[in-house]
Order: sequence, then structure tokens, then C-alpha cells
Amino acid sequence: MGVWSRIHTPIFVYLLLKVAELLRATRRVGCAQFPKFLLSRDIVVSMSYKPRHAKQSMARRRIAAMVGTAATSAALLVSQAATSSAQDFGSSNLSSSIDQQLQNLGRQTRDGAWDLRNNLRAQADAGLPVDAATMVKQSIDNAVNFAFPGLIQERTAPPVVPAPAPAPAPARPAFDTGSCPAFARACIDLAGQRSWLQQNGQVSYGAVPISSGRVGHETPKGIFHVNRKIKDEISREFNNAPMPFSVYFTNNGIAFHEGSPQVASHGCIHLNHNDAVTFFNQLQVGDVVYVY
Repeated sequence: MGVWSRIHTPIFVYLLLKVAELLRATRRVGCAQFPKFLLSRDIVVSMSYKPRHAKQSMARRRIAAMVGTAATSAALLVSQAATSSAQDFGSSNLSSSIDQQLQNLGRQTRDGAWDLRNNLRAQADAGLPVDAATMVKQSIDNAVNFAFPGLIQERTAPPVVPAPAPAPAPARPAFDTGSCPAFARACIDLAGQRSWLQQNGQVSYGAVPISSGRVGHETPKGIFHVNRKIKDEISREFNNAPMPFSVYFTNNGIAFHEGSPQVASHGCIHLNHNDAVTFFNQLQVGDVVYVY
């Protein structure tokens, strides 16, 4: 622990004791005696003492400055009393109470020092004229800052305003099932070129992109039923073109099967590979397919 850390709290106590002592002096020695009191040995030594070494340490210079500040503030305070004899600078009970509390300050934590600082300021407000209380409170704060650097700033800083909560994510738009009835297992939206699977009216897969029949080979609309499934199908009508994962739902060869959704068909529903596999695995013979 450095010299500064070992001495700063006792000096803090000393400074505030001097403020309290000078306050009591207004009643004890009177205005005419005040100059002689102010130049008492304790205060003169505090403000003018020089060590044997020619150059003071930074710590000693800071101590001397603080003692000077406390003495000057107290001098201004008592000088004001001399020009307004009708005012009472506080009872002896006030000074005694401050004195007793200051005696224990060296053992206080930062929380305790903060509470004591507020208590002393409240007593000054209650027992002194406004101008005098202002000077005393400034001396108290100077001593607190001296012994507990940053404490007052820390406790009087404006509260941190929490960042506003992020805006909720926009709700997903409701799924548009068009005119597809709840009892259908598969739905085909020709205008939207999409298809999906559902269970009891709840969408279970999709919607996924499709292509349907080109002009002249339009996919029929209506209610149909799955009538057969052939995994490795080919189209005999169209030069044995492959139709993997075929799920037929009409009696004239219209089926879901794997094919490019970017290429119009001759009436079937083209699906990407993964979608064709899912439709093939989930649709069973007898399931309703609705085309609109």
C-alpha cells in the first residue's frame, strides 16, 4: 500500500473535523476573536508546514491543498456570520452530532461514507442559513472526493437507460390455402404454381414450386383420388420419358412426378426431386387431391 492510500482516510476525517470545529467557534470565541482563532497553531501548521526536504511529494502537496481548502471555506463561512449577527449558524448540538459521526468515518466503507456525506449535508441544510450551508456542503464534498475519489460522481450519475427492446419480428402471413378443402390430402394451386400436403386441414409440407400442363395440355381441375404409385415410371406416350416417383390421381395418366418446375408439362405436375420423394412417400392410394 502506498503512502497516499495509507494517509488519505485520516486526512479526510481531519478536514471535516476542522470544518465542524470552525463552525462551533462562531459561538465560542465570537466574531472579534475569530482572526486570532483562525491563526491558531493547528491551522497555521496545517497550511504552512514545509518538510525538511526542499521538494514536497505529490501526496503531501495534495494534503496541504485540501487542508487549505477546508480552512478557507470555514473562514468564509464564519466571516459571513460576522456581518449577520442576527443569524444562528447552528446549535452546539448540531456541531457535536457532526463531530461524533466524523470520528467513525475512518472505518466506513464507500457505502458508509456516502451515507455519512448525505447525513452531514442534510444537517447543514437543516441548521444553517442557505449561503452558509452551501459552503459547508462544498467542503464536505471536497473531503469526500479527497478520501474516496469518484464516489460522488458515481452515486450521482444519471441512471443508465436500458436499450429499447428490439421490435418483435413481423408475424408470418397466414398460409393461403385458397379454395382447397380441409379434407384434401394434397392441394394444387394452378394460378400460383404451387402445391402442398395437409392433414386435417393443417399444412404438413410445402407449399413447393411446381409446373403444370402447358396450353393445349392443361391440368384438369377438380377433386381426384390417388389411384396408384410407381417409383420408376416412364411415359410410353412421350417417348419413354422418365417419370420417377409417380403418384397418379386421374384415370388418364395425370400424376405428380419428378421433373423441372421451370418446364411446363403435358398435364402432369412436375416437382423437384426432394419434393417428389416426399409426395410419393406420404400420399397413399385413396387420398384426395384437389386441383383449383
